Amino acid sequence: SNLSDFSFQALVNPISVTPPIQAIDQDRNIQPPSDRPGILYSILVGTPEDYPQYFHMNLTTAVLTLLKPINRDLHQKFDLVIKAEQDNGHPLPAFANLHIEVLDENNQSPYFTRSTYEGFILESSPVGTTISANKNLTSPLQIVVLDNDVEETKDPQLHLFLNDYNTFFTVTQSGITRYLTLLQPVDREVQHLYTFSMTASDGVQESVPVTVNIVVIDANDNSPTFSNISYNVKIYTDMRPGEGVIKLTAVDADEGPNGQIVYEILAGDQGDFIINDRTGLITIAPGVVLSVGRSYALTVKASDSAPPAQRRSSITTVYIEVLPPNNQSPPRFPQLMYSLEVSEAMRIGAVLLNLQAFDREGDPIRYLIQNGDPQQVFNLSQSSGLLTLGKPLDRESTDRYILIVTASDGRPDGTSTATVNIVVTDVNDNGPVFDMFLPKNLSVQEEEANAFVGQVRATDPDAGVNGQVHYSLANFNNLFRITSNGSIYTAVKLNREVRDYYELIVEATDGAVDPRRSTLTLMIKVLDIDDNSPVFTNASYTVCVPENLPPGTVFLQIEAKDVDLGADVNYRIRTQEVLEYFALNKYTGELSLLKSLDYESFSDTEAAFTFLVEAFDSKGTMPPGLATVTVRVKDMNDYSPVFTKKLYRGMVAPDAVKGTVITTVSAEDQDPPDTPASRVRYKVDVVQFPYSASIFDVEENSGRVVTRVNLNEKPSTVFKLVVIAYDDGDPVKFNTTTVEIAVLQPSVIPRFTQDEYRPPPVSESAPKGTVVTVVTAAALNQTIVYSIVSGNEQDVFAINNRTGVISVKKPLDYESVKSYELRVQADSLQVVRSNLRVPSKSNTAKVFIEVKDENDHVPVFTKKMYIGGVSEDARMFSSVLKVKADDKDSGNYSAMQYRLIIPPIKDGKEGFVIEAYTGLIKTAMLFKNMRRSYFKFQVIATDNYGKGLSSKAEVLVSVVNQLDMQVIVSNVPPTLVEQNKDQLIGILERYIQDQIPGATVVVESIGARRFGDGYSEEDYTKSDLMIYAIDPQTNRAIMRNELFK
Repeated sequence: SNLSDFSFQALVNPISVTPPIQAIDQDRNIQPPSDRPGILYSILVGTPEDYPQYFHMNLTTAVLTLLKPINRDLHQKFDLVIKAEQDNGHPLPAFANLHIEVLDENNQSPYFTRSTYEGFILESSPVGTTISANKNLTSPLQIVVLDNDVEETKDPQLHLFLNDYNTFFTVTQSGITRYLTLLQPVDREVQHLYTFSMTASDGVQESVPVTVNIVVIDANDNSPTFSNISYNVKIYTDMRPGEGVIKLTAVDADEGPNGQIVYEILAGDQGDFIINDRTGLITIAPGVVLSVGRSYALTVKASDSAPPAQRRSSITTVYIEVLPPNNQSPPRFPQLMYSLEVSEAMRIGAVLLNLQAFDREGDPIRYLIQNGDPQQVFNLSQSSGLLTLGKPLDRESTDRYILIVTASDGRPDGTSTATVNIVVTDVNDNGPVFDMFLPKNLSVQEEEANAFVGQVRATDPDAGVNGQVHYSLANFNNLFRITSNGSIYTAVKLNREVRDYYELIVEATDGAVDPRRSTLTLMIKVLDIDDNSPVFTNASYTVCVPENLPPGTVFLQIEAKDVDLGADVNYRIRTQEVLEYFALNKYTGELSLLKSLDYESFSDTEAAFTFLVEAFDSKGTMPPGLATVTVRVKDMNDYSPVFTKKLYRGMVAPDAVKGTVITTVSAEDQDPPDTPASRVRYKVDVVQFPYSASIFDVEENSGRVVTRVNLNEKPSTVFKLVVIAYDDGDPVKFNTTTVEIAVLQPSVIPRFTQDEYRPPPVSESAPKGTVVTVVTAAALNQTIVYSIVSGNEQDVFAINNRTGVISVKKPLDYESVKSYELRVQADSLQVVRSNLRVPSKSNTAKVFIEVKDENDHVPVFTKKMYIGGVSEDARMFSSVLKVKADDKDSGNYSAMQYRLIIPPIKDGKEGFVIEAYTGLIKTAMLFKNMRRSYFKFQVIATDNYGKGLSSKAEVLVSVVNQLDMQVIVSNVPPTLVEQNKDQLIGILERYIQDQIPGATVVVESIGARRFGDGYSEEDYTKSDLMIYAIDPQTNRAIMRNELFK
């Protein structure tokens, strides 16, 4: 299972696990559906140990739920063991491993590898053409977008979208490298450049927009066009060769060579006229004498300069009539029409055009602007015909002038006219101007990416690129984005709780090389939604609560805050199991006791409660915030030490030396083991019986009562000594007992200080010489000799005959003898020497020795090789066989943990897994089309739950299918067959092994008898048993026909 590191648990509940968690009861075919038990799921163990804080498994559905967010800096993975068991009182559990990877948080925005992209497209390209990276159109434009949350070699699966012109272009939506393609034809003569921004999104984070410029490359899709279909011209016989007749002008909207025009006369000139191929001026050919009355019809072609195969052209006709000389002809302009472009930045006084006319008679000529200049922007010299600029030009006011100019020689009919077309070209002398009628106070709801905020609009009266307005954001461009039409959207999800107000500065620039710009400030308010869960001031709370406090005691106050507006935070306990112990005030967050806590009730576990509390907004819809509360119960020393006897008795010789052991007192404390409250120590009460306290003492830790001094007391005297047993708890508690010490009468028969000795258990691995205990006897003026008289038949223990020290003589074995009862005897040396023995109970004592088990036996498998089979169509985690190992040790030393050692199979997979504590081997892959294959591997059993000694066995698993299986029918119910399955297998194996030694029978299934059409009906009073057998020599299944024999 993969799990992202999210901020809110609601985004990851429930967790998707692959494959889904499901357990199947292997007995499902032997019981009617109504009798089949349910399956209960739980998490058994896991690592890290704090996994219960994060995961919960539904008892019946196995749905895994995340309880709170995971910090990936603390945990990168979890390994859990999940358990499935029947709910009918016979658990028969199965186990599976669940591995959870915690993925990196999606905290990185996608990014483009370039900030600007430039592409090229031919204007005649069909729809679907890929935008190219160069003008030669030889390679596609590659757009590479990455996301640091994803490995560079993997497709980040991002969504790219264009902020404008998305009806003209689209971008491919998969792969690390994307491409732009054409959605509809483009026309360079309409628009030669498309500029837009592009953004990438992973669904949560968005990239910084990048600029894309797509240049439309000209295609020769326009023909040159003459202004007239035909022209009529009159000329005179006295005109000289080289004199101009008419200047033709054609226009072509294409660019470069496609728009460069070449003129030629195709026909009708009869050699009398020539044309300038670049200017279109028709003149009289050299050496030509014109004749009155002649007329000409010239066919003139205008062609562009594209390659021949792509060249376009058009034609016109020029009709020329030759007239006799006119001695009073008016002045003539060289051209009937003049065209020029003048920058609006042109200085005053600049010469724009020479309009000098030719008068055949050489009369002086006077020039005037007849029409088209009401503002007198231009000056025309009356004598020279020079046209100059008289006033500043403003293209935004007037972008074209059509001047009618005249040339006159002063005679009647001595005036001719020409037309001057002046186009005022633009300079970037205006900045963009924002529309101030659009709203500047805007609002947007938080937690919405790509949400529309508002729109701005700016205009620029300049022409061409100088008047093209481009929008950008001067600040917060990581939070907002603006499209080419001035629409403003959120680039990411805004968080009102971080910031609720923005002053967004929008900048508008024109498209000039040195652009002009203007700015507009927008006030954007972020509107609140319920998008935050309450957050506790601490992720976890730990408090120590003394046991025995009365119900109602408040011991902790928790607090959570919700940064949403108007939130109403309430509290409750989430963990149901602790509701009988604790109460949580819904409004104040005060935790109190519902019942007194008892430290001793926790047995061997830690005396603590760990549970989840949640804070929720009663008015909102967000998931609750969670925190962990650990309540540690403090032991308050409930119990005082209690002596095992109310009265202890001991005996001592009248002249016993200092340090002589008289008896041993013992007290037990019911407070938890290994705690100060249960640690018992001893001392003498010096107030009561002060004289006894002056001659006797008690060892602080062992409780042995000893002589403080060398005695010199009268026989038959009885001393009373008060011994105090106290613990180290809080507060210290104690108890007392009385020890009566009798001074022995003069006697040669020793008397033991105790009738029975019970030393601590001794380990079965204790080496030779290990001291078990010390027995002590006393006799008046006698040297004591000790011996073991019974219970030591195997000579396992030895006793020092002078000191009474009992020690290990031979190795112990818990599995053979768990305890010993020795009888020891004390004799005086004089009695022994005189061979006078007086029978008496007083000279013997019993010693009870318990042997402590150690892990000194390795596990032993029930078989050296386990043979089983798996069907070709077996599903993942199908049961194959069960192994078992026994251990002569006891307790945990006999508790097994199993693991497999499997050679790598195909693709490096391990084909099988084993339930660590049951020994059940299951499939971990699919075996389709693998019949007649087999797998050999080892199983290891380690005692002490995997921490102790190990042994191994071989496992053989053969792949089978229906061709290897034989059905055996029976007239008894399948439940009865299941109960006697092992006995049945033994009978079948004996028959088969008569012909195939060592063959193993495997039961594939036991089910109800099937009958009827398609065998769809079931009879649970009878059964069908499907089996197959494995030949250990071939490691494969025995063929069905052989098995039938």
